[in-house]
Amino acid sequence: MKKRVLLTIVLSLLVVSMAHAEDEQLGVTVDLTYMSKWLTKGFYGYGQHGGLFKTIDLDLYDTGFGVKVTHRNATSSGYVDKQRIDYRPYYKSTLFEDEPYATNYNLSVGYEHYTGLAHNVANTTYEWIFALSWPNIIPEGIVPQYIAHYEYPAGSGYVHDDVTGWVHRFGLGYDLDVVELPAPIHVSGEVAYHDGLGGKATDHDWSYAAFGFSTKFNLTDNLTFVPGFYYQITMDKSINPDKDLTYCVLSMKYKF
Repeated sequence: MKKRVLLTIVLSLLVVSMAHAEDEQLGVTVDLTYMSKWLTKGFYGYGQHGGLFKTIDLDLYDTGFGVKVTHRNATSSGYVDKQRIDYRPYYKSTLFEDEPYATNYNLSVGYEHYTGLAHNVANTTYEWIFALSWPNIIPEGIVPQYIAHYEYPAGSGYVHDDVTGWVHRFGLGYDLDVVELPAPIHVSGEVAYHDGLGGKATDHDWSYAAFGFSTKFNLTDNLTFVPGFYYQITMDKSINPDKDLTYCVLSMKYKF
């Protein structure tokens, strides 16, 4: 039933976008990202090992609708069963444009499918993400944002049916201009509150804080390299056993 709901959402996005096909072009971005440690909402995804993510992002004719498909796998052995494909339709737009309280928003729902395991024993889930940011509300260029994740099993009778819950992330971002670099350094920080996600083993509490910076280099008109470095302070060991974590993220993006 839930699969049919997700399929209906995707087909609806395609139908809506076709009305704009004559005036706009389909945007396609291919993204190859390496993370030296995959930390997903504070948790280890592959222990202390890295992850490699391959994404195709379809921007449906500049309507705000789009679909992302991402394949995730570890860069070391021992995690074959944790290979995952995410299917995520989304819609993004802006409310109150040009006002001090202008609000960018991105609403999406993802089906997270672990391909190497049966559905009822894999941690296959649906995840809703509600992302808001306010680019004009602080004149100095500091951008606050709020991201809410709500995740739950993708079927009944699953062995992991206690994972349902929320994570709330509160962050700030700032673009720092550096004369020697072709693009600003994006400085970011966030603090997260876990509210049920992870099951009975995790606390309902402030869980981690993360800080980092990234920039981008346009190698060609269509090809962009984005390096980033990050540091996580774990405040709740039920989320992660390691208090201090550093990792890098290296992305190569090609836009057709």
